[in-house]
Amino acid sequence: MDQQALQQLEDYSLQLQVERRVSEHTLAAYQHDLNCFTDFCDDNKLPHWDAVQVSHIRAYIAKRHRQGMEGRSLQRELSAMRSFYKFLLKKQLVSINPATLVRAPKQSRKLPKTLDVDQITGLLEAGTDSILELRDVAMFELFYSSGLRLSELNGLDLNDVDLHEQSLIVRHGKGNKSRFLPIGSKAILAIKNWLAHRIAASDELALFTSKHGKRLTQRSIELRLEHWCKKKGLTEHVHPHMLRHSFASHLLESSQDLRAVQELLGHSNIGTTQIYTHLDFQHLASVYDQAHPRAKKKSNSTD
Repeated sequence: MDQQALQQLEDYSLQLQVERRVSEHTLAAYQHDLNCFTDFCDDNKLPHWDAVQVSHIRAYIAKRHRQGMEGRSLQRELSAMRSFYKFLLKKQLVSINPATLVRAPKQSRKLPKTLDVDQITGLLEAGTDSILELRDVAMFELFYSSGLRLSELNGLDLNDVDLHEQSLIVRHGKGNKSRFLPIGSKAILAIKNWLAHRIAASDELALFTSKHGKRLTQRSIELRLEHWCKKKGLTEHVHPHMLRHSFASHLLESSQDLRAVQELLGHSNIGTTQIYTHLDFQHLASVYDQAHPRAKKKSNSTD
């Protein structure tokens, strides 16, 4: 790509960061995807963005698919390209948006992994040995109590949590949307235990802080959960999103209220929430197989 095209890509990244105020994670993902496409354009001797045709986009997506990239990731790359070309069209730098006419191959939807209620109970009621473990249990209780994303828990400040009203506000959820969430009594108690010993620098607003008194990073939270599970003898690999999945699955199983679960999770599309109905059906099917007298398979057959 020529220097002008590369500058246009830089201008787009700046717009994402300053005007649209996307998260660091989203910005990094868009930059990575568009840099990969830029390499493809260089290999195919396409000097500027207006030289890219629909056939080039299709060839690029087909290549990435052959390299083993799954449908969801390809959809994300196409989304990045569509958004970038929308920016170029608005600036009258291109004449068409070639990415709008290309679709990624469909991907079979994988069901999220969850922990059952007994596993959650064992994980959260295992006992603590230090101030940092008091903090860790408060974090894990809050993940499961309110169905938070990792970035949402990491971003919580002290004034985002109202222990008296047993609620919290997520100020910058996915898509920069805010939402209010309830907090369960177990999580309230765990947070109070942590706040009684909270380590923080004088100007630090974060609810969850490190031993140095600064806001915990997302990676630190992941590592603390991994460490906690190993220490408590849980063999299954548990990540923060698994606690969110478990929250959604258990709540839907008990309430059967899909719309309420959608609101609590902060999903803009109910189709995203519906995946948990498949988990619920799996549970019901398992109960049926175990309990129904005409569902059980006989271990011994007779001639």
